[in-house]
Order: sequence, then C-alpha cells, then structure tokens
Amino acid sequence: MRNILIIGAGKSSSYLIKYLLDKSDSENLHVTIGDLNVNNAKVLVNGHKNSTIIHLDVFDKPSRVNAVKNADIIVSMLPARFHIEVAKDCITYNKNMVTASYVSKDMQALNDDVKAKGLVFMNEIGVDPGIDHMSAMQVIDAIRDKGGELILFESFTGGLVAPESDTNLWNYKFTWNPRNVVTAGQGGAAKFLQEGKFKYIPYNRLFRRTEFLEIEGYGKFEAYANRDSLKYQNVYGLEAIETLYRGTIRRVGYSRAWNIFVQLGMTDDGYTIDDSENMSYRDFVNSFLPYSHTDSVELKLRHALKIDQDDIVWDKLEELDIFNSKKRVELVKATPAQILQKILMDSWTLAKDDKDMIVMYHKFGYLLNDKKHQIDATMVTLGQDQTYTAMSKTVGLPVAIATLSILNKKIATPGVQIPITKEVYTPILEELKTYGIVFKEHDVEYLGYNPLNL
Repeated sequence: MRNILIIGAGKSSSYLIKYLLDKSDSENLHVTIGDLNVNNAKVLVNGHKNSTIIHLDVFDKPSRVNAVKNADIIVSMLPARFHIEVAKDCITYNKNMVTASYVSKDMQALNDDVKAKGLVFMNEIGVDPGIDHMSAMQVIDAIRDKGGELILFESFTGGLVAPESDTNLWNYKFTWNPRNVVTAGQGGAAKFLQEGKFKYIPYNRLFRRTEFLEIEGYGKFEAYANRDSLKYQNVYGLEAIETLYRGTIRRVGYSRAWNIFVQLGMTDDGYTIDDSENMSYRDFVNSFLPYSHTDSVELKLRHALKIDQDDIVWDKLEELDIFNSKKRVELVKATPAQILQKILMDSWTLAKDDKDMIVMYHKFGYLLNDKKHQIDATMVTLGQDQTYTAMSKTVGLPVAIATLSILNKKIATPGVQIPITKEVYTPILEELKTYGIVFKEHDVEYLGYNPLNL
C-alpha cells in the first residue's frame, strides 16, 4: 500500500484524515498519523484498518527521519515555523510534501533543490491561503482567456460563527486561533492599491476604515484591510492592476467595537503587566485609564473614548464582563493582549453545539471591448459540529485532494509552489464542489472601488 504520513492531528485535520481513509481501499492507501498527542488522532481514525497512529516529536530527528523514510508523501499540518526540518528530510529522501501554510523564506530557499530532485512541495493549499488562490486564479485566467484586462481585484475571507450559533452582541466567536484575532493587523500599516495609488492604513485607524459586503442569504458583513494586500500582486500577474485590496470579514459593527480595545492599548503584545496574576478584569481595564478618586471605571472609559451610554458598543463591552471586580486574570507577567484574550475566551469560546462558518468574497473588475465589467464571487461553508468544522473542511479537503493528486502524478510540476496554475486549481475546485464548497458568480454593474469608509 502507498503510505501517506500526516504530521499533526490538530483541529484542521479531521476532514483531511476522513477523506484519505474513505479513499484508502480504492486508492490503495495507508495513512500514518504522527503527533505528540495521539488521543485526538485515535478519535479521528476510529480504529480504521488502513491507519496507524504513532507518537512523533518533530524535534526528535531519528524518529522524524524514520517516519519520513517510510512514507510515499508527507503532509505537514504543523505550525508553519516547524515545517522546514521536515522539508529538508523530504529532499534528502526524495519525498513530495504538502502544507497549508504560507511559503516562508526558508521554504522558498529550498526551491532549486526541490526542482533538481523533481519533487512537488505544495504549500498554501488550505482555505486562506488556498481556496482563495484557486478560486481567484480560475476567474482571473477566464477573464484573460477571453481578452479581458484586470483593473480591480478585491478578496475577503472570514472565519465566523454560523447564524444559528450567533448568540452574542458581537456576532463573533473564536473559530480558530484566538491569539491571531487579538493581534490582527499589528506589525505595520495595511497597504493596498486604490485607483493606481498606494494607500496605507495605520493600525490605530485600521478598524475604523471598513468596507461593507452583502452576501445573498446571509446579509451584510464588513471587512477591514489585511496588512499587505500587494503580497500576491506579482504572483497573480496583476502588475498593471489599478485597485488591489484584501481584507478580513466580520459582521457589521464588530470593527467599531473592537477599535475600543485598540485605542486603549489592550491588544498590545509588546510588554508585560506587573502583578497581572492578581488583577481583576476591572483592574485591567482601569490600568489604561486616568486616575480619578471620584469617577468610576465605567465613567472614565466612556469619557476617555466618548462612548454614549445608549451606544450599542457599550452594551458589547458590558456583555464581556470586563468590569467584573471578582474575576481574576490569573496570568503571571502577561501582556495586555494575553489578558484580553483570556477575557474574551470567557464569552467567545464555541459551545458544544455551536457551529462555525467560512465566508469568502471576491470582486473582479475588468476591461473588455472598451467596457468595464464586474464579477462578484461568494462562497459560504457551514460546519457540521465541533470536530467537522467549516474551518477543518475548507483547510483539510484541499490539502487531502492535492496530496492524492500528487501521489497519482496528476500534479507533477516540480518545485516549491502554491496552487495558482490550472493544473492544480481546476481539478481541486471541481472536486470541492462535490463537498458543498461552491462559489456563486454573478456579473454585476461595475462599481469600482467603493468602500463606505475609506
């Protein structure tokens, strides 16, 4: 049998493992899953005869090398920073490799060696990055094939809570890594192109400059800019494009409320707070406000940030119980961001029966026969439960399909790459449709770049 090694059995691996095991008899596959914690993998394979679970520490070189040598292809579902040693082993022992992570500089540096050995190292084959690449390039290539010239491309993705599980005023719960939510947008100004001009949004203004989106059947959303919208400009062949903008989707009203935390400094991860373990939630809020021997924490906060008492933002803050004087932070030498994350997890952690939702939205503007046209493409995927989530579906299935395609030599072009060629995206997107991951495309009146607040 052909052995597929999956390293890492975290939250995004459920559909990946299920897909490969479901096809294991017809495709002559044996799936080996290596993880530090084998219990989750045991639940996912449920004793399947074509599976093996091994305890694997990626930093234990002898056991890692042995696992790689015994596989026909390696899927690394590890955090991105841990891929590189696995990748080097794959070159040494002539193994193809698949990851859902962004291509790091270290990974890209292996490209010549990967090509020399005729290997395929497929990266960025999850949801974002991944499905966003494939769905965008399919439309972009179709426009080019009929002689059109791209003048606008906007792309938005959001991991959200499904409508039936949307039970708080923020219309948001953590469906993925909470730390990434708390620190989103930091590390430099957001950069994008608007009508041929470079535009920048500093972090302190990021959540007040949003774009509204409407998705049929799901209502209105908003999006704030990603840090670098131009990252894929050359990769997509959009050097001459006039407007290029990528963003993150939330429900309307989230960003204005989140901006309160940004303005206070609660999302800062660059320093630690003294005696944080003994702080109450109320103490934490108060630590960012001016001293007053008469005004309450609530009054000082409203005055400092000019929040009216009947503003929905105030209701959202109270819902998080951040003024509670009895709840303790209990984190030693914690950063503001770490403390805020703990507070939010009290309210935003998914309940047992909650379901998540992935939303993706692309806008394409192009010139054809001296006329401007626009295509809007949307995709919504709902989770099934806490194991088979929308996030695991949209990450795991593209990884699994690509893995089997490489194993079957349907994807054969060597090198360190991402899924932007027809050879890759055409069959994968077609198969994803059978799992309900479908883009709805609409030709609409060309509106150009028209965010309400930018």
